[in-house]
Amino acid sequence: MSGRAVRQTSAADVDVSLLPTYVYGSGSMMWWGTMGLMVIEGTVFALAVVMYFYLRSHSLTWPVNRAPELLWGSINTAILLVSLLPNWLAKRAAEREDLAGVRLWLTVCLVSAALFLTVRVFEFGALNTRWDANAYGSIVWMLLALHTTHLVTDTIDTVVLAVLMFTGPLEGKRFVDVSENAMYWYFVVGSWLPIYAVIYWGGRP
Repeated sequence: MSGRAVRQTSAADVDVSLLPTYVYGSGSMMWWGTMGLMVIEGTVFALAVVMYFYLRSHSLTWPVNRAPELLWGSINTAILLVSLLPNWLAKRAAEREDLAGVRLWLTVCLVSAALFLTVRVFEFGALNTRWDANAYGSIVWMLLALHTTHLVTDTIDTVVLAVLMFTGPLEGKRFVDVSENAMYWYFVVGSWLPIYAVIYWGGRP
């Protein structure tokens, strides 16, 4: 053996008990999972938009029926944009682990989501086409239904998080869940803007 002393590994050298059990941002597996989900779902939205313009390029008349009414879609766009604020505040409160703030802003988020979904019912009724009427009707309904599915899914997720925040069991990692849920809502809002433009303006001269 060489003259160099061999250092023995002690239990203190591998003690990980003081390390945090959860982190925010890119250090969290939940963050990476949410990012991956957004990439996949963003690709689905992009393919649906491409399909819309493909069908339009092969149609002599577009839209085949009257264009959708602007009122309900525009109201919903405004609601979604306003909903970014309570989601941002919920995210900030979660990362400060401010339980009262998380409870407040999650409740506001749920109110805005419920309002949006209520208006979305009227929005479907103002498309001026049935889903099975023709290719135009099918793609418009599909775009709106895809986005609605994501809204419903995220609303359910927010309900579950709100219930946990009010009733427990309350674990620190639940604050991470609230933070990532807000980030996903940003995606839901961001993905709606091009879909709104396609559905409500893509068929207008």
